[in-house]
Amino acid sequence: MNSIRRRTLGALAFSLLALACMPAGAQGGWPGGKPITWVVPYPPGGTTDILGRAIAARLGSALGTTVIVENKAGATGTIGSAFVAKAAPDGYTLLGTSIGPQAIVPSLLQHMQYDPVKAFEPVTLIGNIPHVLVVGAGLPFRTVADLLAEAKARPDTLSFASGGNGTILQMQGELLCMQSHTRMTHVPYKGDTPAIQDVLGGHASFMFAPAAAALPHVEGGKLKALAVTSAKRLKSLPDVPTMAEAGIPDFVVEQWQAVYAPAGTPQPVVQRLNAEIVRILKEPDLVAMADKLGVALVGSTPQRLADTQRADLAKWGKVIKNAGIKAD
Repeated sequence: MNSIRRRTLGALAFSLLALACMPAGAQGGWPGGKPITWVVPYPPGGTTDILGRAIAARLGSALGTTVIVENKAGATGTIGSAFVAKAAPDGYTLLGTSIGPQAIVPSLLQHMQYDPVKAFEPVTLIGNIPHVLVVGAGLPFRTVADLLAEAKARPDTLSFASGGNGTILQMQGELLCMQSHTRMTHVPYKGDTPAIQDVLGGHASFMFAPAAAALPHVEGGKLKALAVTSAKRLKSLPDVPTMAEAGIPDFVVEQWQAVYAPAGTPQPVVQRLNAEIVRILKEPDLVAMADKLGVALVGSTPQRLADTQRADLAKWGKVIKNAGIKAD
């Protein structure tokens, strides 16, 4: 038997072995008409849920099957994430999630039910939600420098609101304190809306708010936008500087949304999911819907999602340790 023939037979044997080792249902005919479950680790009605349902409907059509969205909320998103981490890696269970359970909460909890990196196969980034640093219209601050000057002159007197302990909104406030060497008090609320209301009412000095939620109040003159956390200025707020332009370097914060599969999901399945979802994210009607939600759609390679997650795990882990933050 010549060497070429041996190599050919060897390659064929390896391919057959790899196929045999694939989970049932992922071999060849995936998805084979079997429904796919898209798990959202938050209650219905939020951005992650709305985006997930819009993508799931289109993904089902593209794959010739049904994609069922299930909300498994609780424990800051970790219940739904743990469910997917323990699911069979056969391409029939997906996680549509955000930065919190994958890159922030792991540094808050001593006993996680899953490893945020090892338990999942990254599929794609869905998009980013930009944030804006806002203060009440009645406060004298016109710039970030004004705010920080007051914080340095009177430590612990200024307060920043957030939608809850361990949220990306709190993380940004803590990051600002860390980078500016100031002390300001975190005031957590049960959701972004009551947090914004208390900034409007002057009960909290400032907050980092999702741009879409803050924009109506900024346009109405009830909130002042001092800076945005994106790398570039926002089209909706062209006169508002980035944090870097406002004098705070290395302050780019992206509240990303993403899709994962359980670890061990066959790479052909992951690549097919990636290709279909990235294509779906370019559809004009979905882009328009996301724009109204304040989400800048991305669509990425699995590797880019993996790199983004690892970088944010390190970044927010450092902030959490520095601030001595504990989960609820």
